[in-house]
Amino acid sequence: MKLSSRLLAMSLVMFGSTAAVTNVFAQTVSSPQQKIASNRQTFKPGINRVTFQSAGEKLVGNLYLPTNYKTGDKLPTVIVSGSWTTVKEQMAGKYAQKLAERGYAALAFDSRSFGESGGKLRSCESPTVKIQDIKNAISFLQTVDAVDKNRIAGLGICAGAGYMTTVAAEDDRLKSLITVALWLHNPAIVNQVYGGKAKVQQMIQTGRKAAASFAKTGKGDYLLATSKTDKTAVMFGDIDYYQNPQRGAIPQWNNRFAVATWAEWLTFNPMDKADRVKIPTLFIHSEKGAIPAGAKQFFATIPTTNKKIVWMNDYQQFDFYDRPDVMEKTLASIVDRLRSTL
Repeated sequence: MKLSSRLLAMSLVMFGSTAAVTNVFAQTVSSPQQKIASNRQTFKPGINRVTFQSAGEKLVGNLYLPTNYKTGDKLPTVIVSGSWTTVKEQMAGKYAQKLAERGYAALAFDSRSFGESGGKLRSCESPTVKIQDIKNAISFLQTVDAVDKNRIAGLGICAGAGYMTTVAAEDDRLKSLITVALWLHNPAIVNQVYGGKAKVQQMIQTGRKAAASFAKTGKGDYLLATSKTDKTAVMFGDIDYYQNPQRGAIPQWNNRFAVATWAEWLTFNPMDKADRVKIPTLFIHSEKGAIPAGAKQFFATIPTTNKKIVWMNDYQQFDFYDRPDVMEKTLASIVDRLRSTL
């Protein structure tokens, strides 16, 4: 059930997102474009703590605004979705802050079951839930005076790419799509990454049993997300980003993985949505990153001609999360793209 450090070095774990079975989350499903009342909050330059609803649960986020923001400004805006198991203060917040420094409003938020947000089964990386939360974040942003509601882009990092590409395919309120260090898989890639079809089916069944147990008892089963010593951890080995307090191992992140995660994550197939992505698209990735073949396959299927893929092959997967020089190069491509598409 765990992913080896060798696979990690090949970037095959970074997106290890989740899974509870659909019936566990059925009561939390909301309409794709949840209506949210007009927002009367006063916003200021810098970080603004915000809250909004998604399927009856409170989500907590940080809305970053430029230092020269003044009341009445209507800004192009980016929603940032980070890697699996992560919270808003990790890579999503870093990119959001850097985008605000470049003149954009940018939102990083905790999806249900993570960080400060609500949700019953904690640390559960449900693609269905995360996709709905992004859609409801769009609804929220359309109520914010600082946001130009007709110029909202989505930036998905690592596992967040699968969620953001799905939103781009399903929600026409998103006007531009950007992914960085992306993980996009289909059943064949899942079998390759996770040890073969039989092993994958075993993991799916384990996830379903854990989800059923949670539905019955209200108690979740958990593994460590990462460890150098505990071989049951989902990411076992020396994985600096998630284990270094100066990087991703921050106090807000609990280093936990809901076992129920496996079933939905392993059956999630964002590739099926590629032919429905009609908006301007930018992919930024590396051949040394997570399953570059998945990125190439998805990119080739996107029907729009307004698409671009940038390869930064000097860098590993985790470099894109927080390494300053890599982020600067990545952001240069992102901003160039946003200026031409929003």
